[in-house]
Amino acid sequence: MEIFGLVLVIGVAFGFAYTNGFHDSANAIATSVSTRALTPKAALLMAAVMNLAGAFLGTGVAATVTKGIIETPSGTQGMVILWAALIGAVVWNLITWYFGLPSSSTHALIGGMIGAALAGGTQVIWSGVWDKVVVPMVTSPIVGLIFGFLMMLGIMWAFRKVNPHRAKRNFRMAQTVSAAAMALGHGLQDSQKTMGVVVLALVISGHHTGTSIPLWVKISTALVLSLGTWAGGWRIMRTLGRRIIELDPPQGFASESVAATILYVTSYAFKVPVSTTHVITSAIMGVGATKRVRAVRWGVAKNIVMGWFITLPAAGLVAALVYWISWAIVG
Repeated sequence: MEIFGLVLVIGVAFGFAYTNGFHDSANAIATSVSTRALTPKAALLMAAVMNLAGAFLGTGVAATVTKGIIETPSGTQGMVILWAALIGAVVWNLITWYFGLPSSSTHALIGGMIGAALAGGTQVIWSGVWDKVVVPMVTSPIVGLIFGFLMMLGIMWAFRKVNPHRAKRNFRMAQTVSAAAMALGHGLQDSQKTMGVVVLALVISGHHTGTSIPLWVKISTALVLSLGTWAGGWRIMRTLGRRIIELDPPQGFASESVAATILYVTSYAFKVPVSTTHVITSAIMGVGATKRVRAVRWGVAKNIVMGWFITLPAAGLVAALVYWISWAIVG
């Protein structure tokens, strides 16, 4: 029964990684596709490959997910808590994907973990939630907004005497690099979150100790995330690439470059799980505001931001309900 529970939880974790991939593929490529720097198929293939590569570049975020959010639960109850947390995250991912809302898979997972832990009587490390989740959730979009605005201003000043058509053509080529950097950062950040949950399941079942990540976990998680990325998230891609603002190549390059930089800094310097959705969306808003404030469709942006704030509690509530139902069956 214990092995069955472990296999089931790992299977659902891979399911979450897959939904994470197709839900968040838009983060890396929406701007490049909307500016026609890349064709959709080429962009998705590039994103899938870079997601795969990024998964092997760090483990700090995975350790935070494993040890910094909830106390390690034990036995069958611990496996039910992880199961419920993952189901809550997957359900929220599917809901927001259906409505084309670029919410955070990261915060869906964290919210699921918190909701399931509270329902199961497992201690939540609130200091870790505050330092590693809430503070980055608030600050990373602000940083993305400000630096997106400033970088775009810098580009406009640096290329003010260059022929606009020539500049756009060059930036369209440069976007292949910035989009690849964004996809690499997405793989670096988001694959580790699933890895952390799988390691936590192995620890609970007694098949692993510590926070180190077995090679098979890295490879399998990276492959599933990449497959999900290849499946694509076209609904969300339209929201990021067109509904917030009509982007041109310089704007796409600026927003992708800023977002990728934030992902690398938070992964290596702070080891915190930030949302790729939050940073690219806020960077797009900042870049768009350099045209004029009204160029950004703030009504769409407002709906997206509302989605950010309800993700944690909504995924947590679903996870709590799943826990109560599951524990009533197996408890």
